[in-house]
Amino acid sequence: MDRFHGQCCGGPLTMPGKLKIFLGYAPGVGKAKVMVEEARRRKARGEDCVIAIISDHDRLIVNADLSSGLDAVPPLSFEYGGKSGREINIPAILERHPNTVLIDNLGHTNVPGSAHAFRWQDAEELLQNGINVIATMNVETLESLKDDVQEISGKSVVDTVPDRIFHQAEEVELVDLTPQALRNRVKRGEIVPESEIQPALDTYFSEEVLNAMREIAMREIAHRVDEDLIAWRKEKRISRPWQTNDRILICISPTKSSLRLIRRGWRIAQKMQGEVKAVYVEEAKLPDTSKKILEDDFKLCDRLGIPTVTLQGEPSESIIKYVQDNNVTQIILGHSERTKIQEFLKGSLMLELAKALKTVDILVVANEAPKN
Repeated sequence: MDRFHGQCCGGPLTMPGKLKIFLGYAPGVGKAKVMVEEARRRKARGEDCVIAIISDHDRLIVNADLSSGLDAVPPLSFEYGGKSGREINIPAILERHPNTVLIDNLGHTNVPGSAHAFRWQDAEELLQNGINVIATMNVETLESLKDDVQEISGKSVVDTVPDRIFHQAEEVELVDLTPQALRNRVKRGEIVPESEIQPALDTYFSEEVLNAMREIAMREIAHRVDEDLIAWRKEKRISRPWQTNDRILICISPTKSSLRLIRRGWRIAQKMQGEVKAVYVEEAKLPDTSKKILEDDFKLCDRLGIPTVTLQGEPSESIIKYVQDNNVTQIILGHSERTKIQEFLKGSLMLELAKALKTVDILVVANEAPKN
């Protein structure tokens, strides 16, 4: 199944490369090692496989044999703010144009001055130029999981990968290791410095957190299997109707809870194999802070591939009409921030929707927990 579309720039059509991702549920499970072993097998079959970048700054134990037997395109070095960094040398790779490149840690944010802001964008450029990419990433870096990961682990993920990259991959392989085995690696000092071992075992590398993250990774893989099965059924034109045909509407507003709402709505739509859109009822004279929040909402929708619709008029009436006209089956909205007096004067959006749309499911997503 082709998940990328080729691009033609005034010459012959360049067939897009294929992306394979080695997915881990936590740092230290061995993703890079498995990726390199895959590259060695490909090289033995005659493929030109080269290393674009393997991160060593976050590895306490760097195995000298990790990259042996494979050519590497030396990364570019950058200096920024008194710190140095190494990033993928895209021009050199394009000049050599190998069959396959290895990219470690797709969720990495590049040093300012690099060709792209994020490493996954480097991978996209190489794919668009007909080069296959095999890469690693942790499930925590999936953008739509950001809230869930923070709730489970207490870790705020800064570097993320858009879900569309994960879903466009030709193949995703789970690199698995039991939580106990991973904790043993931490205890041996292979994952974090000695002074951080006990705090790590008590927090992110606790057995409870690791079990939860492992379950999330396995669910993502299971969902990928469902996607491939559905695509196969469509390709074979199997006429049996689908179980779900849900149309999901995310109601966004310029509040702090909107980003969480959008991510949750997107994930629900993915699990239900439903269509999803986000709707915003335009308000006059928004303060600058609200405009910025709304701008961030729309940017997240764009990254997740959620179409957005802007409506005019009274909020409840506009949304009700849109729901009825577009056969929406589920509405997702956040908790109201109106006071009781405001709800008495202006009414409750949730109650108005529930009253008018008795055959439509309405889900109210909890606000973010207050930070200590």
